[in-house]
Amino acid sequence: MSDTTPSLDEKQFHQTDIDALKPEFEIDNPPKILLLYGSLREKSYSRLVAEEAERILHKLGAETRFFHPSGLPLPDDGVDATHPKVAELRDLVTWCDGMIWSSPERHGAMTGIMKAQIDWIPLSVGSVRPTQGKTLAVMQVSGGSQSFNTVNQLRILGRWMRLLTIPNQSSVPKAYSEFDEKGRMRPSPLYDRIVDVMEELMKFTLLTRGQRAYLVDRYSERVSAAKTS
Repeated sequence: MSDTTPSLDEKQFHQTDIDALKPEFEIDNPPKILLLYGSLREKSYSRLVAEEAERILHKLGAETRFFHPSGLPLPDDGVDATHPKVAELRDLVTWCDGMIWSSPERHGAMTGIMKAQIDWIPLSVGSVRPTQGKTLAVMQVSGGSQSFNTVNQLRILGRWMRLLTIPNQSSVPKAYSEFDEKGRMRPSPLYDRIVDVMEELMKFTLLTRGQRAYLVDRYSERVSAAKTS
């Protein structure tokens, strides 16, 4: 019979500690949620959907901030992280406990405006990883029939950015028909789904934010650090 023992650095291999998953201290400040949207139109349905999400989050007890992408330069277009809009975005990502990404679907994909915002968010700044272990909810709006192309792409990006992307999501088809003249979303199962997503985002954020460092502690990084120390 072949040897079934895994090849491990025993000093760096840790058993899962159930006690480490319990909060070390009570966090009494509200969860901080950053909202990004992917359109600069005056009547941006991706922004309107995000604003509805924000109202629900306030009702659930969250603190929220929006990043408005107007004026954000294209990545690699002769500017760096000192640009005021880039610095604003990165400061907000550092500030938050979780995020909402809301994008229109254009040509079967997220918009370039949405992707540019995500591309300006670094995987690491020095030794700090501003997105790692934070929560993410993804949403999309469409002008036609319901699609999930954009939310699926956003999920891939969320995983790449080491975000904890929650299972639920929102996709609003024919978004122009879902809002009244004041820009408020009409009651519907589509609105109810947004409430579901916000409830889930709050639960996952409250559950994980006190244990973020433990949840993202990795064997491979411990091994690497031990070799260089």
